Amino acid sequence: MNQLGFPLLSLLLWTPALGALLLLAVPASRAAAHRQIGLAVSGLALALAVAVVVLAGPAGGAQLAEQFAWLPTFGAAYQLGVDGVSLWLVLLTALLAPFAVGATWSRFVERPRGMVALLLLAETAFLGVFLAQDMLLFYVFYELALLPMVFLVGMWGSGARSAAALKLFLFTFAGSVLMLVGIIALYVLHRAQTGVATFDIAQITASLRSGLFVLPLGTERLLFGAFFAAFAVKLALWPLHTWVPDAYGAAPIPAAIMLAGAMSKFGTYGLIRFNLNLFPQAAEWAAPAVGILAVIGIIYAAIVAYAQSDTQRVVAYSSVSHMNFIALGIFALNPLGLNGAVFQMVAHGLTTAFLLLLVGVLLERRGTRELAAFSGLWKSMPAYGGLALLALLASAGLPGLISFVGEFTIMQGVFTSTVLGYPFAAGAAVGVILAAVYTLRWFQIGFMGESDGTASADLAPHERLALGALALAVIVGGLYPNLILGFLSSTGL
Repeated sequence: MNQLGFPLLSLLLWTPALGALLLLAVPASRAAAHRQIGLAVSGLALALAVAVVVLAGPAGGAQLAEQFAWLPTFGAAYQLGVDGVSLWLVLLTALLAPFAVGATWSRFVERPRGMVALLLLAETAFLGVFLAQDMLLFYVFYELALLPMVFLVGMWGSGARSAAALKLFLFTFAGSVLMLVGIIALYVLHRAQTGVATFDIAQITASLRSGLFVLPLGTERLLFGAFFAAFAVKLALWPLHTWVPDAYGAAPIPAAIMLAGAMSKFGTYGLIRFNLNLFPQAAEWAAPAVGILAVIGIIYAAIVAYAQSDTQRVVAYSSVSHMNFIALGIFALNPLGLNGAVFQMVAHGLTTAFLLLLVGVLLERRGTRELAAFSGLWKSMPAYGGLALLALLASAGLPGLISFVGEFTIMQGVFTSTVLGYPFAAGAAVGVILAAVYTLRWFQIGFMGESDGTASADLAPHERLALGALALAVIVGGLYPNLILGFLSSTGL
């Protein structure tokens, strides 16, 4: 039990899953009740996540820790905790879930009970990834998170949804198998050298830093590669990104919010938690190569985003570009780069959810996501147009909005990095310029010019509330970045 004498993290972790079970007791015909229950449960989880942030505070190390023996023979434990990195990803996941559930009110969503239940199960699995302090428990949640997302894409998606779901599963599962091999190898090697059988991430890290557990350089590089394969696929590092446009493009808006906003952070979080902490020499050795791939991904995805006509695929390629930007910050291997990367994870999650909800509004009004189908929306939907402009500028990194802080901090870290340096920072800067190009193109085509004559109602009250909340978040994050950065500096990043 933690210092509170109360299992707050467990309550947060399992609340969405219990809500999913509750939905099974509600008749399938009561669609409104399913959504209301989902919104209430995800709202409760958000309140618990806020309590975790307040109670954990800016102290370093794992906070609010909970632990009991799970498989004592093998040294595996049910072990939860939060620190300055995972804390904000837990809050991000809990924040995005109500928006995802709210998006199920779309007329395009059939069988809402199943969709809401899967979204809540996904939320529990996502939270488990960020809360787990035991490698085996982390892997269990990492794999469980994939299942509801595959079903959401395959059952409620559009276009080639079955192929997209299969690709999502095969790509991410293949990488996960390599990570499992790495976890087992690390466990066996640690037990052989120290006599301690454990999957405790902090304990293994401490053994490495104290010299009680020593990995030969070749072994360290192999283990680094095993973990890196899983996380590179999940974050969509170029050229392992090809599953993303299909999965994000085919996914229904609620699933896309969780996929792009939260699940993509598994990869970047894992790189920090495992690759950098456990294998620092291998990380320094691999940094230039990863940096090159990341810069290619930033520029390539931004160029392809410009060429897309489907607005949801624009968001998909934009997400690839931004996630590669975050990977570049991580492999700057200095505090500035790492702090910027974690901040940008939060920023990307919020701006991506913002854009996807805007895509969902147009889909609801017109039944299409094609950019060419719209013109003059600024005149016919002024409230929507204003919020869309804010979201697009936030995604492009306009100063004063949340993404600017993350991108600027990452570029500082990359520029001053001893393993990367100014050529990589210059490549990242090209990506920032291209982001402005494709976002402004979106606004020019869809919002400027004469109206196409199609009458479309402006935002309904519930849409104003949802989009307004995200607008407030991207503004507050841009004006008061130390709300997040202050926690990060206390962790020693």
